[in-house]
Amino acid sequence: MRYLSVDFYRGLTIAFMLVVNTPGTWEHVYGPLLHADWHGCTPTDLVFPSFLFIVGVSMQFSFSKHGPAGRAFLLRKALRRSALLFVLGLLLAWYPFWNKSLSELRILGVLQRIGLCYGLASLLVLYLPPRGVFWAAMGILLGYWGLLVWGAAPGIDPFSLEHSVVRHIDLAVLGAAHLWKGKGIPFDPEGLLSTLPAVVTVLIGWHSGRVMQRLGEEKIRTVKALALTGAVLTALGGLWHLVFPINKSLWTSSFVLYTGGLSMLLLAASVWVIDVLGWRRGVRFFLVFGANPLFAYVLSGLLVKTLLNIRWTVGEEKWNAYRWLYQTVFVPIEPYKVGSLLFALAFLMVCWAVCWVLYRRGIYIKI
Repeated sequence: MRYLSVDFYRGLTIAFMLVVNTPGTWEHVYGPLLHADWHGCTPTDLVFPSFLFIVGVSMQFSFSKHGPAGRAFLLRKALRRSALLFVLGLLLAWYPFWNKSLSELRILGVLQRIGLCYGLASLLVLYLPPRGVFWAAMGILLGYWGLLVWGAAPGIDPFSLEHSVVRHIDLAVLGAAHLWKGKGIPFDPEGLLSTLPAVVTVLIGWHSGRVMQRLGEEKIRTVKALALTGAVLTALGGLWHLVFPINKSLWTSSFVLYTGGLSMLLLAASVWVIDVLGWRRGVRFFLVFGANPLFAYVLSGLLVKTLLNIRWTVGEEKWNAYRWLYQTVFVPIEPYKVGSLLFALAFLMVCWAVCWVLYRRGIYIKI
């Protein structure tokens, strides 16, 4: 049984991730290509949960090949992969190594969260029955809500940037120097506590993979089952938002249900168009990224950091290669949002070209 739609969805997610991560300038970006400032959800906020979701789908397909007898082997393999992803994320954060102090190294990040979520989700699905996984997921989402509400001081907004339990735990365990500071204060959107509900995002993907395998070649039934469950989860997430705001930075439980449901709907649409209707036009572009998703992500990170660290000074003005490329090539075309987007699309095509070489040669870089 083969679902080309899974590879397509994975590649589509990576492609969109690269576009939103690399505008020519952050001063000129279309609204849908930005994260919500705090509460709320934009198309960009769907990228990371979509990737964790498809990690769960792929995990189910991979694990099912071995059966219960291979459980210990699969756990060792999963934990090894989890550790490698975490280390790779640390190395990417540290790069370029010669001008980065370990005393200020950001410990958490995207790859680190993927590694932690993959390892914890693997542990749950390998050692609990499906019903047990369901109740564990529910316990995590409800328990996380309770921790944020009851852990806040009286009269304080428990879902605020400054006062959330998520931030306080990261400050206590990791220290301010090792946290992201993109919002003006030490706060990590891939924090320790908020990783727990992110595990449920992987489990929603795992459940979707089970549905796809259970229904086998009955792909129309698969589409209906994914679409129905996705619609229910999206609606539940929207309702929960009324008391527990949808928030990517805190990875709230409502955010998990809302984005998990939308991911299921998007996967259902992909299965319908690609695997049922047989649509192939333009699909290969995304399959190139889908074949080597983590490589594409790491490559993009290394390229951006390299360009930013090639620096020089003209008079009193400081330049780097990233800014120079944008100003020299794309600003003359259009100096605002269009030019900034064209830079991101050009960067996407550079990464795609490298991945295309690997794809043509049948090289798949796996961890």
